[in-house]
Amino acid sequence: MPEILLVYPFFRRRLDRSPFRFPPLGIGYIASSLKQRKFTVGILDGTFRNRKEIIREIKDSKPEIVGIYSMYSMEKDSVDLARNVRGTVNLLIAGGPLPTVNPSIFLNDFDIVVLGEAENTMLDIAEKFANRGDYRNVERIAYKDKDSSEVHYTPRRSYIEDLNSIPFPARELFDNDAYKRYYRKHFGYTITSIISSRGCPFNCDFCSKPIFGDRFKSRSPKNIVDEMESIFDLGYDSIWFADDCFTISRDRVMEICDEVMRRGLEVKWQCLSRADALDQETAQKMNEAGCERIYFGLESGDNRILRTIMRKGIDVEAARKTVHNAKSAGIETGAFFILGYPGENDETILNTIRYATSLPLNYLSFTLPYPIPGTGLHEKVKHVLREQYKRRITLIDHSLLFRSEFSEFKLKFGIVKAMTQFQIRRSLGERGYKIFGKPFEKATDTIFRKMR
Repeated sequence: MPEILLVYPFFRRRLDRSPFRFPPLGIGYIASSLKQRKFTVGILDGTFRNRKEIIREIKDSKPEIVGIYSMYSMEKDSVDLARNVRGTVNLLIAGGPLPTVNPSIFLNDFDIVVLGEAENTMLDIAEKFANRGDYRNVERIAYKDKDSSEVHYTPRRSYIEDLNSIPFPARELFDNDAYKRYYRKHFGYTITSIISSRGCPFNCDFCSKPIFGDRFKSRSPKNIVDEMESIFDLGYDSIWFADDCFTISRDRVMEICDEVMRRGLEVKWQCLSRADALDQETAQKMNEAGCERIYFGLESGDNRILRTIMRKGIDVEAARKTVHNAKSAGIETGAFFILGYPGENDETILNTIRYATSLPLNYLSFTLPYPIPGTGLHEKVKHVLREQYKRRITLIDHSLLFRSEFSEFKLKFGIVKAMTQFQIRRSLGERGYKIFGKPFEKATDTIFRKMR
């Protein structure tokens, strides 16, 4: 059987301003599926390691197959890694969102690109390789003809319908102690992620979903809670549901909560929700089952931007009610917003700041628009992309990656203004905000309008 290493080349931590660090569950699932078929598998997670260490370990272990994950912000690192280990590996495979969207940019340095959902594809490749078969016949891959340099695409394969059939990610291959140390240091508790569903039926303009597609599929409540228990057995204090939208199905959420409570589990967990997918009864049940915080992808405080430009399909007042539903159920709330989306003007941005800072939130985040390949946003700005984009600096660096009618300085001023208003309201309450926050808001509104 071939020795297989799966690599997550997350090396640019200093440029990533997000405080969250989670293990790469995608390659964890691939590893567990391979292990189930008796392949020898290892994971090299770059989250707490550097490039030199990863390269040295690959060269020292001399695996036959190396699979390297890549997305927009990891393109340079994944390609550089492939070039460094090329001579010591028999088969180099790229996979992940960016290789799926644009495989041709990887095929000069990789033998194969896995397209989309990878568990069954990687199993087929490994078995073909082990039996000296032609792995180029495997469904859902791309490869380059060595003679003509033509890129070939094999037929599509069906998505995995029964998610319960996939073994839990191989968490024993991650450095759980390093993740725990990180969270204890930065947050005072430990947390790790779980994925309970795949696919998202919504079509937000800025969102890329090349791996799992549009159709929502869920694991069973029993299967989900079984994995929750296995996570707490590893010594974690809390769980982050990394689903695109955990609350997309009310009945599903209620069944998961019922299963948690039926087992008498004293668990803490957090999740992401759309602003139109949470009623008061569901929020109350989630709280009873251990949900301590819900993050909402609200994105804008202007209905025109939400509906027409971002294609979110939500309403700001309905979103406000949803946040209040969670808050009144005793659940902490967080929200994410984007400033400077193509099609915005000064007033839509100020509407968003005013709206975001008026919500009863425990956590608030603003970012600039990131044109991920394969999204509507990327199509809008692909002709005016800046050098930072071409150099693939990072997704979370607050850089304006395309030429806009707003300067990067102005948008960053907007973020600082918004966070200051948020902190004033949180610290001083509504009465204090009227005295100190309102004058600040009005003065900085005027400055923002005058800036270019």
